Amino acid sequence: MRNYMKLIWSYRLSYLFIAPFVICFTLFILVPIIVAILLSFTYFNGLQPPRLVGWQNFLYLLSQDLIFLKHALPNTIKFAILVGPGGYIASFILAWLISQLPSFSRTVYALIIYSPSLVAGPALAAVWLPLLNGDRIGYLNSILLQLGLIDKPVLWVTDVKYLMGSMVVVTLWASMGIGFLAQLAGILNVNKELYEAGRIDGIKSRLQEIWYITIPSMKPQMLFSAVMAIVGTFKAGEIGATLSGTIPTPQYAGHVLMSHIQDYGDIRFELGYASAISVFLLIMMYLANKLSHRLFGSRGDE
Repeated sequence: MRNYMKLIWSYRLSYLFIAPFVICFTLFILVPIIVAILLSFTYFNGLQPPRLVGWQNFLYLLSQDLIFLKHALPNTIKFAILVGPGGYIASFILAWLISQLPSFSRTVYALIIYSPSLVAGPALAAVWLPLLNGDRIGYLNSILLQLGLIDKPVLWVTDVKYLMGSMVVVTLWASMGIGFLAQLAGILNVNKELYEAGRIDGIKSRLQEIWYITIPSMKPQMLFSAVMAIVGTFKAGEIGATLSGTIPTPQYAGHVLMSHIQDYGDIRFELGYASAISVFLLIMMYLANKLSHRLFGSRGDE
């Protein structure tokens, strides 16, 4: 034990350097997760002390909450499948195309594509609502009416048939964030000698170069990008309320798990039940991250 303490003391400067990260991680990530897990087993309305209810919140969530079973969960899965892989593939394609440009042009285009990811919340609505406005003044309706493709204005963000599609398009537009930059950096850092060796060994097309050289050489960046895509996808669910202007969305057409958490936490003040939904969402994100590690990780990343 004494030798172990001496070993710890010998690395005291290293601990000092990592202390800011450890403190911030503990205060802003670890502690909130622990508190959410504890509150998920209670009834808590923010005014009275939490009252222990055991597994009732989870039992109600998985067996009796019809909004969750019929709308929030299916919409979340649909939204995640469309936005997650779609945005991930689009970010890789754009990163590869930009990597073929000269240095100055590459920087300009990377900044242009990355900048939409900085727009969020009301600013995002301010950008897209004039385009998706449901009357004739809306840019998209105006263009489609002039082209004769539609006979009357379409309610893009309030009609049940179109809200989810609008959410997917807007989220994809804003999805080229830090994961896109990581993939661009990974592509640019691939050893150019590998491409020369590949051509000698019989690789004849750019597609073969990407499949056999580029992707295997940048697995760490692809793993990081996949994790960021998963987190961003599950966090982006509130875009439905931002576009439609209501919580919940019309007929729950854009109601996802984030919307369900906001509904119970911010509006109904059933914070214990909202915490249970948050824990369920955390488990979904964990399983999706494990899948990403299986696809792009190595044994050292597990």
